[in-house]
Amino acid sequence: MAVVALPKRGLLDALPGVAAVRRGYGAARRYPLLPGAVLLFVLVIPALFANLIAPHNYRIGDLDLVKRPPGWVGPKIVEQTVVPKVGLKVSRLNEITLASAKRRIERGTATFVSGGADGTVDVGDKLAVVVREGGSWSYPLGTDKQGRDVLSRIIHGSRISLTVSVLAIFLGGGAGIVLGLIAAYRGGIVDTLIMRMVDIKLAFPSILLALVLVAAWKPGLVTVIIVIAVLLWARYARVVRGEALALKNQDFVNRARVAGASDFRIMARHIFPNLVNTAVVLATLEVGHVIILESTLSFLGAGIPRPTPAWGVMVADGRELITAAWWIFLFPCLAIVMTVLSMNLLGDWLRDKLDPKLRNI
Repeated sequence: MAVVALPKRGLLDALPGVAAVRRGYGAARRYPLLPGAVLLFVLVIPALFANLIAPHNYRIGDLDLVKRPPGWVGPKIVEQTVVPKVGLKVSRLNEITLASAKRRIERGTATFVSGGADGTVDVGDKLAVVVREGGSWSYPLGTDKQGRDVLSRIIHGSRISLTVSVLAIFLGGGAGIVLGLIAAYRGGIVDTLIMRMVDIKLAFPSILLALVLVAAWKPGLVTVIIVIAVLLWARYARVVRGEALALKNQDFVNRARVAGASDFRIMARHIFPNLVNTAVVLATLEVGHVIILESTLSFLGAGIPRPTPAWGVMVADGRELITAAWWIFLFPCLAIVMTVLSMNLLGDWLRDKLDPKLRNI
């Protein structure tokens, strides 16, 4: 009679909820749950439901709330000494003029630390001055230099990023797939001409070529989509051509050719379906590239024009205020980094799952 050894269970396995945690950890290792969640909550859902989710108007700001910090940041209070206005060089950090001190006491943004026994402000008194007001949870990520809600602008900016990514990849990827299929199937002079066009395109720096193309047209959403599509087609054409060259001499293609199928039918019905996995993986990897290109063009002033809340425009608006109002620059940067990184991780996972050679590694 054979004796089967049961797996040993540790003390942690007996605790409630541990088994569920282990199953969740196993699923997290098999599936890209974290990148998928980031893309869902940072890019997809905000883009589709921006008008419902955004707490404030992304175009209209409140001048009384200019450069208000995030909700968890408290007020910045500095102790300053009252000095006369004339004849002294005033330091913003530890000195305040007499006239300014009186105005701040009247407004309630300063209190006496020493002096002021008679209720008046005199030279030499020390004040606790609120140099920056604290944040409000009505604006959880703060406001920009025009008093607009940063969170609402990031939410609406995700719509720009998703729109540009989908349309640019559809146009550029579609053109690249068609040209790559034609080059691989036809061969000869057609293949040579298309591949030399690909080499010429890849020889130009992407940003420099994009700036030249944008300068030739009026900056805007449509222009950015067309320019990025022009930048993407060559990479698709090269990858698809390499895959199609390996497929066009397969037995199923030869049988279709012998059966009298036209060239178009062979490419569309027999070769292209075997390239879908490659095209999907490349599309997911290109989303991050497209977002970087769009943000770079907007940052340089050659992409989406203001006041449209593109992430690159928001980064450009906050670059001069990194020390004074860091949240204006930081949170759009985080949105770009998290989206691009998550999309790259998702693309790597799809490549491993869809490629039979890597599926069992």
